[in-house]
Amino acid sequence: MDHLESFIAECDRRTELAKKRLAETQEEISAEVSAKAEKVHELNEEIGKLLAKAEQLGAEGNVDESQKILMEVEKVRAKKKEAEEEYRNSMPASSFQQQKLRVCEVCSAYLGLHDNDRRLADHFGGKLHLGFIQIREKLDQLR
Repeated sequence: MDHLESFIAECDRRTELAKKRLAETQEEISAEVSAKAEKVHELNEEIGKLLAKAEQLGAEGNVDESQKILMEVEKVRAKKKEAEEEYRNSMPASSFQQQKLRVCEVCSAYLGLHDNDRRLADHFGGKLHLGFIQIREKLDQLR
């Protein structure tokens, strides 16, 4: 259990350090713009998770369920496109170039705010991300 706690503590420390580094290198943006950026980020995460789930269901042979999730992905992509437009229109061009990265809360990896859906799905379905989820869940069970 101590070993798992040290893994999680190290990951959380890296997450906080990465967030500080990003905050230092990026310009301060208004609360409105940052809320719009957060909405885009949340939609990106949702798409990535849905794609990973659809891929898993497809691999298990649940093609109908997988198709339903892919239709849902298309709806979320439309919302994401609208949110990205609002985000782009609300900030200056120089600031847009600097506001590119986010830190994954689970595994402390850097994620591009405007990464394509496939890349995000690969991240959320990746061994490192899934491994940290399992470590966190196991630690919660042991506590």
